[in-house]
Amino acid sequence: MQTNTSRLLFIAFILFSPLLNAQTIMNRDPQIADLVSQISADSLKAHINGLVSFGTRHTLSVPTDANAPVAKKGLGAARQWILGKFNQYAKQSGGRMSATLDTWTLQPDGKRVDKPANMGNVMATLKGTDPTDTRVFIVQGHMDSRVTNVMNRESDAPGANDDGSGTAAVIELCRVMSKSSFPATVIFVTLTGEEQGLLGAEHLSERAIKEKWNLEAVLNNDIMGSNNSSDTRIIDNTRIRVFSEGLPGNLMKDTTGRIGQIRQFGNENDGKARTLARYLKEVGERYVENLEVVMVYRNDRYLRGGDHTPYVQRGFAAVRLTEMNENYEHQHQDLRTENGVEYGDYPKFMDFEYLRKNTAINLATLANLAKAPAVPQKVTVDVRNLTNATVLYWQAPQTGKVKGYYVLMRETYWPFWQKKFFTTKLGMTLPYSKDNYYFAVQAVSDDGNESLPVLPVPNLR
Repeated sequence: MQTNTSRLLFIAFILFSPLLNAQTIMNRDPQIADLVSQISADSLKAHINGLVSFGTRHTLSVPTDANAPVAKKGLGAARQWILGKFNQYAKQSGGRMSATLDTWTLQPDGKRVDKPANMGNVMATLKGTDPTDTRVFIVQGHMDSRVTNVMNRESDAPGANDDGSGTAAVIELCRVMSKSSFPATVIFVTLTGEEQGLLGAEHLSERAIKEKWNLEAVLNNDIMGSNNSSDTRIIDNTRIRVFSEGLPGNLMKDTTGRIGQIRQFGNENDGKARTLARYLKEVGERYVENLEVVMVYRNDRYLRGGDHTPYVQRGFAAVRLTEMNENYEHQHQDLRTENGVEYGDYPKFMDFEYLRKNTAINLATLANLAKAPAVPQKVTVDVRNLTNATVLYWQAPQTGKVKGYYVLMRETYWPFWQKKFFTTKLGMTLPYSKDNYYFAVQAVSDDGNESLPVLPVPNLR
């Protein structure tokens, strides 16, 4: 009996030894790995407690009277506090970073704004070091908070998780990243007016259009610091959701025939936001352990909205990062206890180690993007002949030092890129049928930082 068992174990070892020997090689940029290690749960907790100390951060709690005394409560005081943080961090940037309060007056809309509102997004801009590189990357959260009645601007609304978590993440990212330099520009933003109708994001995304920013990606962080859910009582701090829209958000205004091309070649799952979500998953999981990025193929949740949407609607790549299991007892709630259940968005209901990991995947993604070259230009796939091979061509990116290029490949039904092929040339022929796979091309820097992937356009001539 012992002999038979030994033989079975030996056979099993022979059969499965290739699997045991298989390794996943994880190439991490040492600079990015060091920055990720500097994200601190204690620092994030201190940011949250600072935000909560202002009582309410309701959008309409800002005084409209320019001569009003300096407030110690409300959103006006909170945004000055955030601006002070950004200015503090700017001092360690070697002059590369500046902070500002982007203000405007919003007139009543008959909905969630009942009087002229003093609006203001707090922004810190870490200018890129390459004067020829115009790319901009935004990371944001909304600083305003609310209780049950969205028009209640007087009651305390701690907003620790919604969206103190996203705001604290932005502050912490600014603290850590301001000490480093990147070829491209990174903007850290805490938005106002989300609860009143995505007002700050509408303002900033429209500004990006009018000022013709080369805005390549927006990471929106909203409700990302709690590990447990109401109703189901699931506790899990090992997964975070990233919501992304498959189709370009401005397709309804398209006059170039993109809709027909998307339908013909089956690219419904490869819009800018979905491509960014895949990138975030790969890079985030590369640097942050014990955290799975779960892609959700929706722009947002049922009955809810977020500050990434105004960007998506204007054709930018924007995604939303949100905790895996939301607890509605601690969102949009008056502070109270009913039937033994304590309602309210307090810091004590948060998991700051979870928030640390979720903040860290933002950093890894932003740094990898900002260090990478710009995207390859004029990526095409040759479809002039019936072949079982795939021929791709592209041109060098407009900016950035390029070591080479990755050609990415995945089966048409597969959610993520499955294979990468490296080349230093401006084209590649692969022994895989273009009819059976999707392909894309990334530019790669000397440090191994990859640009966003670009799907090829069919070359019919």
